[in-house]
Amino acid sequence: MSHLTEEQLKQLYLQLLEEKLDLEKHFATNDHFGLANSFSDSTGELSMYDNHPGDIASEIYEREKDISLNEHAEMHLEQVNEALARMESGDYGICVFSKQPIPFERLEAIPTTLYSLEHVPDPDQSFRRPVEEQVLFPPFGRTSFDERNDETEFDGEDAWQIVESWGTSNTPAFGENANVEDYNEMYIEADEHEGYVESFESFIATDLYGEHVTIVRSKAYRDYIHSGEGDPFLEPEQLTDADDEQR
Repeated sequence: MSHLTEEQLKQLYLQLLEEKLDLEKHFATNDHFGLANSFSDSTGELSMYDNHPGDIASEIYEREKDISLNEHAEMHLEQVNEALARMESGDYGICVFSKQPIPFERLEAIPTTLYSLEHVPDPDQSFRRPVEEQVLFPPFGRTSFDERNDETEFDGEDAWQIVESWGTSNTPAFGENANVEDYNEMYIEADEHEGYVESFESFIATDLYGEHVTIVRSKAYRDYIHSGEGDPFLEPEQLTDADDEQR
């Protein structure tokens, strides 16, 4: 026998029925928050793959919001229908976890609830996202092999690095490194080694036979020493003609 009175059940039934009608009317009048129309129809673009993802950032954000609102409304309608079905079966107002009666005050506030307050489960995380986001992660899509140990060839990120090194419309504020000192340091992984693995390999030289090791005092060498990686006493710096002129 239900712990709710006939008057209480009638009040909750009318409340649920009103919510059901409002949700169904809402879906019908706004085409499920505009999701019935394609993304290109709402933006007027022939293609969603522009030169820069930021070109359609606002539109993708609005699409994400519409998906969230639509999913929330769909879930609410499903909960309303389930609550009405439980009323017909006589199970309404009983916690599905503890099998104990749910107080009328809680049902009045949340008529669709299936749980008493102490047994409410953690909400599920939604993974419904706009399909356009698939081109944003992982970076460079299937053409990026950075995370794979069995691939070392030229990939999509390398191609973009070459293009980006010639300059973009981005300012230093959009750089991967916030402490850039030169526009040439702005592109993705600008400090990545090219043609060598360890930093010292870029300034150590030998003769044709691999003998007579010498140090090329390049910028890379000076950065290496100043960063504390090397010991300056192992390779005393010799004065060059340029140094003599400066002195």
